[in-house]
Amino acid sequence: MLVDQGNKVAEQELDLAPLDEMLDEFAEEHGALIPIMQRTQGIYGYLPQAALRRISERTGAPLSQLYGVATFYAQFSLKPKGRHTVDLCDGTACHVRGMPQIVTALENDLGVKAGDTTEDGRVTLQVVFCLGSCALAPVAVIDGQIVGRLSPQKAVQLVRKLD
Repeated sequence: MLVDQGNKVAEQELDLAPLDEMLDEFAEEHGALIPIMQRTQGIYGYLPQAALRRISERTGAPLSQLYGVATFYAQFSLKPKGRHTVDLCDGTACHVRGMPQIVTALENDLGVKAGDTTEDGRVTLQVVFCLGSCALAPVAVIDGQIVGRLSPQKAVQLVRKLD
């Protein structure tokens, strides 16, 4: 169970039963850390410390290896995410076409820095490097939908419409 404490979300008595069931499915498979971590994130929405400790115990993989995988791959998050995710591309094409100004506009409007989630848990704002849609630069992915040719004003409008 996750308990909201102002702008912090604390793990209290995280239900590991779904994780244990999933780990049972992988009991005979060696080297399946990435699929295990993907499914774990699917269960909890991120990779809680308690879940990573249980994966380490059950698979024998060192906790340091799990953190290495979690921090190497952009698909993984060690922090809870908001109900909506906004991934802002800062690859070369997007950068030169104004992404830094878009990032600043959204940070100011949401009251968070890129990489964080709003206090109300509504939006997680992230900067990523190259979404592969350079012709649409500057581009973002908002809740899985690619949005191109952004301006600071258009980005703020789109994010304000979420929820």
